[in-house]
Amino acid sequence: MSTPEPHGNDWAHPRTLPDQSGAVPTSIEARAKRHIAALEEELETMKQERGTKQRYKELSESTAEQDRLQRGYITFTQVLPWVHRKISELDVDDCEDMQKKVHTLNSKAFTLKKGADAARSDDTSTLKDLIAAWMNQDFHPSPLLRPDDKQSRGFVHDVCGKLLCPSEWEWGNDLVKTGICDRTSDYIVSENSWPLFLYEGYVVSSDNLEQGLFKLKVLVQLNQAKVKMCMASIIGMRKVTPRSIAYVVSQVRFTLSSISSWHSVDSNFDYEAFWNNVVDFFENCPGPVAQHRVTKLLEWWTRKIFGTNHCVDLTPEIMSHMSITALADQRKAMEDAVFDSE
Repeated sequence: MSTPEPHGNDWAHPRTLPDQSGAVPTSIEARAKRHIAALEEELETMKQERGTKQRYKELSESTAEQDRLQRGYITFTQVLPWVHRKISELDVDDCEDMQKKVHTLNSKAFTLKKGADAARSDDTSTLKDLIAAWMNQDFHPSPLLRPDDKQSRGFVHDVCGKLLCPSEWEWGNDLVKTGICDRTSDYIVSENSWPLFLYEGYVVSSDNLEQGLFKLKVLVQLNQAKVKMCMASIIGMRKVTPRSIAYVVSQVRFTLSSISSWHSVDSNFDYEAFWNNVVDFFENCPGPVAQHRVTKLLEWWTRKIFGTNHCVDLTPEIMSHMSITALADQRKAMEDAVFDSE
């Protein structure tokens, strides 16, 4: 069968097959408009994504105070697990009920604050006696320090002044001593310095200011003797925390000072900022190496306060490999095997 040959000008003008795609023919101008519209839509999407990332960045960036509060809340809920559940039960849609609950919470918070103030007052009273006994025994001042006398403490007392002196200065230097006592601008005692009483053996290495910091034996002795040990047993505390150390350190600093009643600010020294500095030393480490040193320091404190009891470290994972748990699993497996064989 032969193929028919084209006639006339069929070779010069081939036939066009009909478009089966269903697309509507458009002009170059229309296609350009669609392309511009698509680009504009893509640009708007990029702007929205950029705005979202910027908002996320703003939300993810927090201040040191916010980080500190968050760590404190986490620690608080670990000690009192029911708190988070109670707070989450508050119904934000029911304004009247919310107001009542907020009022109740405020009342409870006020009661808690009164209790905390009373506990701090009890600790301060106890520390006055303990610190007087410690200083008289270790330093033998003349005259001896009286437990009921706060006016003779502080920088007017040579031993107290030495212990309160910022670690970057030498209390034995008459220029330093005079500058601090006269409150000159060259020797401002503030919360931005670690006082000498925090250092082991009252020795400071200017090349390594972390060496011996928070390892003074008397801090541990004072903690063991009275401060918050009863509360620790009530709430099941088995490890020393950065905030418990900050509490003791702040109490000792206040007890060594000459002010008779508690104030958050003593001249140029801000106790709240000082407490935050102590907490940040432990909780806001610059990296894993510093974190390892802090962990070891906290373990040292825990051994001194609570002994070598490691029951708190017995996690379910660790206990699952111990013989009692292993035997229980074996007995269960044998029972299951007999049951399956029947």
